[in-house]
Amino acid sequence: MEFRDLQRQYQYLKEEIDGAISQVLQSGRFISGSVVRELEEALAQYVGCRHCISCGNGTDALELALRALDIGPGDAVFVPDFTFFASGEVVSTVGALPVFVDVEPDTYNISAPALKAAVSAVAAQGKYRPGAVIAVDLFGQPAEYGRICQVTKEYGMYLIEDGAQGFGGRIGDKSACSFGDISTTSFFPAKPLGCYGDGGAVFTDNDSWNQKIRSLCVHGKSSQGKYDNIQIGMNSRLDSIQAAILKVKLAAFRDKEIEQVNKFAEIYTQGLKGLVGVPHILSGYKSSWAQYTIRLDCQEERAKLQEELGRRGIPVMIYYWKPMHEQQAFAGGNCQSGRNQNTVRLCETVLSLPLSPYMLQEECDEVIDNIHEILTETRI
Repeated sequence: MEFRDLQRQYQYLKEEIDGAISQVLQSGRFISGSVVRELEEALAQYVGCRHCISCGNGTDALELALRALDIGPGDAVFVPDFTFFASGEVVSTVGALPVFVDVEPDTYNISAPALKAAVSAVAAQGKYRPGAVIAVDLFGQPAEYGRICQVTKEYGMYLIEDGAQGFGGRIGDKSACSFGDISTTSFFPAKPLGCYGDGGAVFTDNDSWNQKIRSLCVHGKSSQGKYDNIQIGMNSRLDSIQAAILKVKLAAFRDKEIEQVNKFAEIYTQGLKGLVGVPHILSGYKSSWAQYTIRLDCQEERAKLQEELGRRGIPVMIYYWKPMHEQQAFAGGNCQSGRNQNTVRLCETVLSLPLSPYMLQEECDEVIDNIHEILTETRI
C-alpha cells in the first residue's frame, strides 16, 4: 500500500502523459512556450481568476505574492501556527515579521478569533504594521475566508491564500485559489494536483500585480524582455515538460479525482468516527483531501498506532509534529503570544492515513479495520 499512490495514477494516465511529454521533446521548447501558456489559461479558468502565473515551486509562489504586495521590513504577516515551514519562511525571506496564530481544533485551519486577537495585539504595540494574512487551506479544506476577510478589512490588510494543499477545494461555487487578493499553489508531486518535479502558480484578478509577478519570475525583466531589467527579481519558471504533465493531470483531476478522493475520505469518516477524531468539513465546503488526518487521544497512543500500522505495512505520516513558533529558525523574532493550545495539541496527536483517488475499496477497509483492532487492544 502507498501513502499517496502516484504510480497507480501514472498507469491510469500513462498514454496521455507519455504523449504530452513526447510532444515537448519533439518541439525543443523546454522553457516557457505555448504549453505553459495553455496550462496557465486552463488553471485560471478552473479557479475562476483573471490571471495565473506559473513559477518554479509553491514557496516561490508565496514569495512572489508578498513581493507583489510590497510586504517587507516593518510589516507583520499573520500565519497559522500549524502548517508547513514554507508558509512562514517566506515572510522572513522578504524581511517581514511572521506572527503565528492558533488554529481551529477540528478543521486545522487558522482561527478567525485568534487572528483578530493577534492582529489587535500587534497593532496596539505599534512596532509593526499589520500588513497581510497568509491563510493556509490545510489538508485540502479552504480556510474560513468569510470570517478572515472581516479581520483583514477592519485592519486594511492584504489576504494571501496559500492553496498548496487546497487546490480543488471549494466554498459554495467558488474554488480554492480564488479567495485571496493573491492566491498561490504548489504542484509538488504529492499535492492534490501535482507534477513530476517542482512547480507552482500564483493567481490574481489584479492586472498590475500580474505584470509585476511575471517580471519578478524572470529576473525583474521589463516588457522589452529579459535583457532589460527594471527590478531585482528571481529565476522561477515552470518548465514545459511539467506543464504538459499538468495539463493531462488537470483534466483527470477535474473530471474524476476530486470525486474519487472525497468518496474514500467519506468511507474513512464513516468507519472511524467515534473511535478517533476525524476531520470536520464545514457546511458548504468541499475538501480536495491533500491528507486525511485523524486525531488520537494522546501522543503515546499516536506513537503506538503509528508503529503498529507500519509493522503491518500501512504507511502513515505526521503532519506536523512541531509548531511553527517552536522552529529554531524563528527563534527570537516572532511576537506570537501565548502557547497556541490547539496547535500544540494537534502536533502531539495528529496522524495522516493513506489516501489517493486511485486507492482501492479493500485498501481503505484494511486501514479502518486495522485501526479498530489496534486501538481496541491498546485501550483495554
